[in-house]
Amino acid sequence: EEPLAAAPVDFLQELPSCQSARRRRGGTQERRPALLGTAGSRGAAARALQQERAELTARPAREHAMSIAQKRVLRDSQQAETERLSRWKKWRRTSSKSLKKALSEVKGLSSYLVLWRHDIHSIEGKFGTGIQSYFSFLRFLVLLNFVIFILMFSFVTLPIIISKYGIFNSTIAYISPKNIEDNCTIYEPSGNKGLVYFHTYLKDLFSGTGFLEVTSLFYGYYSVDAMWISIMRYKLPLAYLLATFAYLALSFLWIMKRSGEGFMQNLVHDADPFQSYCNKVFAGWDFCITDPNTAQLKHRSLQYELQMDLQEEKLKQKIAKRTMKEKLRIYSLRIFINIIVIAILSGCFYSIYRVTVFSQENSNDIDNANSHANLLVQYLPSMVITLANFIGPLIFSFLIQFEDYTPAFEIKLTLMRCVFVRLASIGVLLFSLWSQISDCGNDKCKPCGYNYKLYPCWESDVGQEMYKLMIFDFLVILAVPLFVDFPRKFLVTHCPCKLIKEFGQQEFQISDNVLEIIYGQTICWIGTFFSPLLPAIAAIKYFIIFYVKKIVLIHTCKPAARPVRASGSTFFFLVVLLIGLVLAFIPLGVSIARIPSSKACGPFRNFNTSWEVIPDTILEFPTVVQQILFGMASEAFAVPFFMIACIIMFYFIALARAHKQVVEQLREQLALEGHDKMFLIRKITEAQKDN
Repeated sequence: EEPLAAAPVDFLQELPSCQSARRRRGGTQERRPALLGTAGSRGAAARALQQERAELTARPAREHAMSIAQKRVLRDSQQAETERLSRWKKWRRTSSKSLKKALSEVKGLSSYLVLWRHDIHSIEGKFGTGIQSYFSFLRFLVLLNFVIFILMFSFVTLPIIISKYGIFNSTIAYISPKNIEDNCTIYEPSGNKGLVYFHTYLKDLFSGTGFLEVTSLFYGYYSVDAMWISIMRYKLPLAYLLATFAYLALSFLWIMKRSGEGFMQNLVHDADPFQSYCNKVFAGWDFCITDPNTAQLKHRSLQYELQMDLQEEKLKQKIAKRTMKEKLRIYSLRIFINIIVIAILSGCFYSIYRVTVFSQENSNDIDNANSHANLLVQYLPSMVITLANFIGPLIFSFLIQFEDYTPAFEIKLTLMRCVFVRLASIGVLLFSLWSQISDCGNDKCKPCGYNYKLYPCWESDVGQEMYKLMIFDFLVILAVPLFVDFPRKFLVTHCPCKLIKEFGQQEFQISDNVLEIIYGQTICWIGTFFSPLLPAIAAIKYFIIFYVKKIVLIHTCKPAARPVRASGSTFFFLVVLLIGLVLAFIPLGVSIARIPSSKACGPFRNFNTSWEVIPDTILEFPTVVQQILFGMASEAFAVPFFMIACIIMFYFIALARAHKQVVEQLREQLALEGHDKMFLIRKITEAQKDN
């Protein structure tokens, strides 16, 4: 094929893109048209074109955008070409087609095995992708907790079960505590003995005490040093600690992998406001919606988002026109409101601290051990935390109205405050427990290194607190639909009172529901070290919550007419979940590295802290391996490693800046191509008029 004739050079130099390039260079040099090129570039382009055509002809006929008759002709030509091939090439092509077909069928069948596939698609069709993303996020947490449970059960619980029953000729090796007083090794769980009432079992089920305290649910059950499975020695302390690191690393990597795609989309979305506006106008409609009422809500949602964009632009103009007196007034008001917020948070945290101390001191009281009020005393911290999580966001939503922020920033700041009050309350609870565990007044810690009289096995006590938080949070989630959502729906539907009618049907608030389950997941991450089977409870909890929320959504709720824009993206959910995971690292790190381990229970009773099992294991390695590992932990290795990491980081920062410049140039080129098209259309129109 002959190449197309090149356009005249003078005409190409009249294009807006060429003139723009000349202006950027100062207008002193003539630009050589790119279409003319060199012989080498034309040859490379021809080879690339031939390779592309060969790849197109090798594709199956069904992948081409042709009519049926053209596809039949193409198929016949491909079959005729196949007959001329050698046997080896025929076999390779046939096996490649068969493999692709088998993989396609397996992929199609595996889609039917996805959990809640039909339910989530149904929710997406009736309520749009915003609410669908919440249920997909809930499914992700179910799978994550199930994998964590499999990990902890396989490496921690299962070896003990195998050894206790002598499977695979296995035995348990107990090592007597070294350099520890006998008083510190006594641990007598308050298990039920003899005939007990049924309500006692219920109390133990909700509080984690009694018969549950001596089961594999809590840390105190794993008081084993090593196991012999056939001829292999299995160190449970090392496996317990490595399994903890493994589930934290697995959670972190899984969240980062899922949030990578959403981060790229948000980066592109926030880079150009005009592009965001075009996306709303030309690509904002959700074609998965089939319900007319939901379609109307989607119309209102898009209208609201456009109005909010305009409102933000007006606020930006208003901010730019503020006088110094107005700025001083607004900043003073914001400082005052933030002082109020800090005071509210301090009051909540102090209440949690005092209630936790009161609960720990009175729940272990011997005189109160058999009373029904003991269960209420044990659940006081969970109740106060739930109350703070309920009242705090309401106050924050009211105060944010007076701070005069843009709507988007209002939403982000309110959500961040809600996240802080939810997740920090767990940290305050743990701090309260640690202050009691490490309370060394009157020489309480002298023999054992911690408050042994109040907490003979403090890890199990922390696990019980996490267990109670998990159970109470689940009960609250079940109680709200039963006592709030369904009665409200009944009154709105059947009560003729105008006030109730104006109150209206409730909306499904995605952000509140997401924060609710992230709070529970943070509890699970922290509690898994102290209660290895807690992920199984969390997986069952989220499995039930899925159906509860689905029933509430379909029968009592309507999607929000003004949804939070960030809540429609799974990336927002994963960012908040990542914050919860990072906050979970802190109490776990303190518990493992700083607080003395219990000397009466658990796999780390022969170590001062849980972390000491790592250097103790390294000392069993050969001398060369020890020197390598200790050298990697020394300053001589850390300083060069830090410098190399900084160099790599600066390289990627520079690379990102270069990519950003290329993207800006490509955007400018796209805009110039639009101007070129308009110029050519105008020239063609003028030429037609002259003719």
